Amino acid sequence: QVQLVESGGGLVQPGGSLRLSCEAPESIFRIRTMGWYRQAPGKQRELVASITTAGSTNYAVSAKGRFTISRDNAKNTVYLQMNSLKPEDTAVYYCNAFVSSYFNYWGQGTQVTVSS
Repeated sequence: QVQLVESGGGLVQPGGSLRLSCEAPESIFRIRTMGWYRQAPGKQRELVASITTAGSTNYAVSAKGRFTISRDNAKNTVYLQMNSLKPEDTAVYYCNAFVSSYFNYWGQGTQVTVSS
């Protein structure tokens, strides 16, 4: 089963920063959109940010101004720079690579905990 590889989660104090990375294997090609989703306990998974091959970005309202998504198409890698983190950002963050309705890939998730 093809899976994305995430890294960069952890424990950080409020106001701190973290950078998440996600690499898709070379066997996945023609990725149209890469993105980050998150799921907090008892809540549904929600989109945090996404970026197309051309570099167009989309952010959740809660992420605008604090998070920055970027992508290296040559490396099939997407990054999420998270600044000014808040306790409500605590969640499991999942990477996504969308090729088509039939080929939509996920990572296994990385925990981000914002706490003093």
